[in-house]
Amino acid sequence: MSTRLRGAALAAAAALALGACAGTAGASDDADATPATDAPTTVTVSHAQGETEVPFQPETVVTFDLASLSTLDALGVEVAGLPKQNLPGDLASYASDEYTDVGTLFEPDYEVVNGLEPDLIIVAGRSSEALPELDKIAPTIDLSNDWADFHGSVVANSEVLGEIFGLEDEVAQMAADLDASIEEVRAAAADAGTGLILLTAGGKATAYGPGSRFGFLHDTLGVVPAVEDVEAATHGEAVSFEFVAEAAPEWLFVLDRDAAVGEESQAAEQVLDNPLVHGTPAWQQDHVVHLDGAAWYVVNGGLPTLQGMTDEIAAALGVQ
Repeated sequence: MSTRLRGAALAAAAALALGACAGTAGASDDADATPATDAPTTVTVSHAQGETEVPFQPETVVTFDLASLSTLDALGVEVAGLPKQNLPGDLASYASDEYTDVGTLFEPDYEVVNGLEPDLIIVAGRSSEALPELDKIAPTIDLSNDWADFHGSVVANSEVLGEIFGLEDEVAQMAADLDASIEEVRAAAADAGTGLILLTAGGKATAYGPGSRFGFLHDTLGVVPAVEDVEAATHGEAVSFEFVAEAAPEWLFVLDRDAAVGEESQAAEQVLDNPLVHGTPAWQQDHVVHLDGAAWYVVNGGLPTLQGMTDEIAAALGVQ
């Protein structure tokens, strides 16, 4: 740009700026001017135990739900307190003294929670029964997941957090990224063969199928279940190794519950190291996938965790 044109452009910009300032000053002096739209002070959100009015962008947050913590962490939202025992994987940094220990996932320390003077408390699953008592301290919401619609409930719960903290766009982008990953896995799973989910604990095995707490593998990611009618119980259906052999899965997806919660017991590799399991197509084709227990068993929710779970199955199925 020539010196003459540059000077003209700067002069025009200056004139516009002065005009804008004059307009602003005039508006502030006019008693009838329309005020700027204020951000809400509260929002009313729906959750697993009803509707609750909560502060918009609360400053002091206590969560008993690690799934919500994983989402808040990804969104850059700070929390003041949480249960700090055996924090898994990416959430281990929350064990530092910067955060207050507020009890366990099952039993809140009500006195400590009250001392934090929280603006919002989050419960789910393991801590959901504590909502009535915690709600006496501060507005409390229950973001429990629905195993019958696990993916949908994780997205919905994340959207609740987005609404509370004014981060709807960020949550929508995370959900869209997850959906794209899910479609890639579903395409690969269609031709991958049958799969069976096994959880080992105390040297024994339980199976999970569609509609269970780990049914996301079948219901959303599209892995064909080796057995359709596995009981959808919280702790799975206790099964024998004869059951596994008869199911003849082409993939075994294994969770070591004891390792996930830090208990010493026989490792999943040892539990499944027997002739009946060795005879399955999964074992013979080296299709035994040891899942991340922290993500699938301990956290079991939250958009970032669900993305990690999807990525784990994508890697197993060879999705590029």
